Amino acid sequence: MPNYQGVWSLSTQMQNASGWPVFTQPRALFLGGDTGSKETVIQFIDITTTGNASDFGDLTAGRASLMSASSKIRAVAAGGNTGSAVNVIDYVTIASEGNASDFGDLSSTSQEGTGTGSSTRGLFQLGLATSNVNTVEYVTIASTGNATDFGDRTTTAAYGQDSAISSPTRGVFGGGYISSAVNTIDYVTIASTGNATDFGDISVARYGIGGASSSTRGVFGGGNTSGDTMDYITIASTGNASDFGNLTNSPRYISGTSNGVRGVFGGGKVSSTRQDVIQYITIASTGNATDFGNLIASIFSLTATSGSHGGI
Repeated sequence: MPNYQGVWSLSTQMQNASGWPVFTQPRALFLGGDTGSKETVIQFIDITTTGNASDFGDLTAGRASLMSASSKIRAVAAGGNTGSAVNVIDYVTIASEGNASDFGDLSSTSQEGTGTGSSTRGLFQLGLATSNVNTVEYVTIASTGNATDFGDRTTTAAYGQDSAISSPTRGVFGGGYISSAVNTIDYVTIASTGNATDFGDISVARYGIGGASSSTRGVFGGGNTSGDTMDYITIASTGNASDFGNLTNSPRYISGTSNGVRGVFGGGKVSSTRQDVIQYITIASTGNATDFGNLIASIFSLTATSGSHGGI
């Protein structure tokens, strides 16, 4: 029967009594990147609306080619290039603006890797250390500390950019570069540790890709060849990616994230020109991307994450 508040649902009762955490504004964060110099800037948008990005705060050091993961509460940014590769991990609280704090370190300096995760774990494929590596490491997002070995990808592909996506169960890595662009997709079970398993192939071999996902579907967008291409997979199955539609432009080194319903892609480079474009899709459908707004500056090799992506 309903309680004194006149509602049946326990969650609604708790919300009315201000005792239930409600994430009312799903934020996407865009972190770091290259504007001609390595940036400290963190930017944010509300994924449910459209409009330009706003300043959030700063990373502990300016860097590009970094990777990120997040829970509902906290975003972590790992590795990157400050002029040379670094092993630093930073974190911020997504719901409040402010500068990043030190989280810990990766086991090795790393750039051009890719990150994803669940509501509890962040996974980072290191990408390019002293050479291309297939190493995957993880952190527990709610704590701080150094990353721990998870296992290995099936390939040593680097330049993944934001090409990893997730459901609450699986982390999926797509594309990258070894001696040329690759079309490999492989996956891991996030809650365990171990080596990745082959999933299938993206439709066009490419690197510098952005990724966005719901809890069931992942979309890969952009890249160094056929840069307006988007293709998608069903995360719980295996198999090759299918055509989704096209981005509004043709960027490589683009970033991507989602709120589980909408996917957003920001920045990147078209030919030699840095982009400030943010664009969005509805993940459950297929079709071309729509303009969302603009980043604070034209920037590439940034990373994006949110407090409501498909892994949450």
